[in-house]
Amino acid sequence: MTISLRMLLVAGGCALLSLTCGFATNPSQAAVIDIIVTAAPSYDPLAALHGGERFPSGSRLLLIHNGAPVPLLHDFAATADASVSFDGKNVLFSGKKSAVDPWQIYEMNLADRSVRQVSHSSSDAIRPFYLPGWRLVYAQRVGAHFQMYSARLVESKALDEIEGKGTLPVFPISFLNSSAIPSDVLADGRILFESLFPLGDGKTPELFLVYSDGSGVESYRCDHPTASRSGGRQIHSGDVIFTHGASLSRFTSRLAHEERVLAPGAEYSGAVTETSLGDWLVSARGAHQGKFALKLWKPGSPILTPLLAGDSENLVDPVLIAPRERPRRHPSALHEWNYANLLAIDARITRDGSMQSTPASVRLETQDASGRATSMGTATVEPDGSFFVKTPADRAIRFVLLDAKGDAIRQEHGWFWIRRGEQRYCVGCHAGPEHAPENRVPQVLTHSTTPVDLTTAKGGN
Repeated sequence: MTISLRMLLVAGGCALLSLTCGFATNPSQAAVIDIIVTAAPSYDPLAALHGGERFPSGSRLLLIHNGAPVPLLHDFAATADASVSFDGKNVLFSGKKSAVDPWQIYEMNLADRSVRQVSHSSSDAIRPFYLPGWRLVYAQRVGAHFQMYSARLVESKALDEIEGKGTLPVFPISFLNSSAIPSDVLADGRILFESLFPLGDGKTPELFLVYSDGSGVESYRCDHPTASRSGGRQIHSGDVIFTHGASLSRFTSRLAHEERVLAPGAEYSGAVTETSLGDWLVSARGAHQGKFALKLWKPGSPILTPLLAGDSENLVDPVLIAPRERPRRHPSALHEWNYANLLAIDARITRDGSMQSTPASVRLETQDASGRATSMGTATVEPDGSFFVKTPADRAIRFVLLDAKGDAIRQEHGWFWIRRGEQRYCVGCHAGPEHAPENRVPQVLTHSTTPVDLTTAKGGN
């Protein structure tokens, strides 16, 4: 690969001068920033969502130090997916020791370059991210798809006490007949992940959220577009920046829908990384450029400044080697049950508008081994739209609202899951985060606080 480094001549960009030139004119004004980036001749960022290979011609991690790009590792056939620890001292990555090996998760100590294997499976394991509490999340191939798993980074009796009795060293946290790929770990401890919309049964890449124990899965936003949303990464403001088709967009807390990022015209791919100065490291290419290059963009600027380009390789998913704030740790309240409970406050409320009449009942569906919908039975929907049900845990489920004749009047087109022992409530059926429940006791709880048991199949659809 031929790498060309170009001079950075941007206002306020002195802190990155040493990155591209290999020197700093004034150490008090310029700081050395180390970057790890994935270099690959061929790159299909969405391939894993379909169970495919993102780097069909191989890949390698490059370390950019003092302005010079060098391979981070030398004894691997392929490497990718760098994730730097919260203290900036270690890096997780996906790697293949030989070309015929499955991808596995490894961790490198950046001080002495020692490497240890973290995952040990016969199938591919990719896209690792550090979790608070000495754990990581990654995607592992299960059959034709990838599912998310949580695993311990270290083993100790203290962790057994902290995590609670019965917590496994490695356990799945997604349960779909479709792939789920981690994209980032947010400041509040939730995992941002990519899957297909409708969740578990769709074709359009979309971003979702889930807690680190697999509970509370939901869409990040309910304004699902026709173009793909992928490559999400949270920046210092708390906004999540992602690729919308070939351009950039953001999720911000003040809006219930995405907001387009007014970045220079280019095709973007992979994750965005924000520097300490607020500039963004992006992977972009022009209309007549075949490979993605690493570029620097100051939000609001009309130009992208070339930083690192490869004549024969794409440069994607840059990460900084620097300490960062540790996300909050999610305290799990799951139990060793084979079921979960779900309370719907008002099933009449949906993102498509409130229903004019109250459904008579709700049907719970799950999937059989071949992915076909199977009925688990029905429960009454109260006049205020509430219902309370006991559902099977750790498998794909969805709800269908029925009229008095038993005909479907509204249904979820995608699937979700509820973890073992999870106690969950929802405002309505896919109502969206902008809705809040009325401050009243749901009518279903005035009749009984025992949920209707829908954990055993009751017949056909």
